[in-house]
Amino acid sequence: MISSAVGIIQPGHGVASGKNQDDRFPKGTLDMQLPYFKQQGLDLNLFFQGTLNISIQGHIFKLGQPSYSFPSVKWSPDLPAENFSFYSCTIQTMKGQKSYNSFVYWPHPSTKPEFKQDPSVLEVMATQVEGAKYGDKIIITADSDTINFIIRL
Repeated sequence: MISSAVGIIQPGHGVASGKNQDDRFPKGTLDMQLPYFKQQGLDLNLFFQGTLNISIQGHIFKLGQPSYSFPSVKWSPDLPAENFSFYSCTIQTMKGQKSYNSFVYWPHPSTKPEFKQDPSVLEVMATQVEGAKYGDKIIITADSDTINFIIRL
């Protein structure tokens, strides 16, 4: 069964991409993390080196079976090891017909020491999404065993 939600692209912390210019992560956290994921079987080098932050207010989501899971990744000398999971999904802009195979990037909140996310925001990794900008609506779709979107009443 397929589950989907319409969300809005919003600015994030800028840490994954390196836009926030944190000296600990000169090219962003993803630049430092991707080699660890690749070594364990997930090659994200063709993906944009940042996350698309999608607010799905009005919905709640339940994460199910991840496509990839990496426990205790010690990717930075300045932070403790973190657990990461990746959930397969597809995103599509409201104005375009093109779909993008993507992953919800989930640094487990229980091991993530900084940069907490709003619980209604999903961080998505995809190839460069043509024409996407802050405030745009975007559709996120996944198998309901992977991510189940539920309308909040």
